[in-house]
Amino acid sequence: MADRALVELARSGDHEAFASLVRAAAARLDGAARLILRDPELARDAVQEALIRAWRDLSGLRDPDRFESWLHRLTVNACLDLARRRQRRAREVELTALHSPRVTDSANAFLDRDLLATALRRLDPEWRALVVMHYYLGMPVPDAAASLGIPLGTAKSRLNRAIVQMREIVDSDAQPIALGGQAS
Repeated sequence: MADRALVELARSGDHEAFASLVRAAAARLDGAARLILRDPELARDAVQEALIRAWRDLSGLRDPDRFESWLHRLTVNACLDLARRRQRRAREVELTALHSPRVTDSANAFLDRDLLATALRRLDPEWRALVVMHYYLGMPVPDAAASLGIPLGTAKSRLNRAIVQMREIVDSDAQPIALGGQAS
């Protein structure tokens, strides 16, 4: 496997090999960090911190085939560390699709994305991280739980409650507004 060879080269101090590994994962790391932190600048800081940790701790990686998962875990942990250290203000999140779907009704797509961003923004950072890890990064729930250092049952419960809360937020925000005091 080519990534395994690059990880081994990076472990031996090859900066180019590490840069190649990071380039392959950079967009997903940045996207996940933006979703968790809701701030592009903080997201860049978190990704940078995660990459510094990855370079520093690369020799401790037990399974080179799990490099990208390990990098995601470091990024999520860096995001949570930043969120805990900083007094957060409400900020807008910029959602960037990994694959641009063809949308026939761009107004509805914008509203759907805005509702989703609002719902995600209202979650606690720990719940938001779990949702991002599972649904955005595609991590299985057991892996996300291990990455966050929580029991599997707790992760499943939090994920379920986060989705319920997001649905409630979307449903309440999607209610039609009556114009001129008259219900339609």
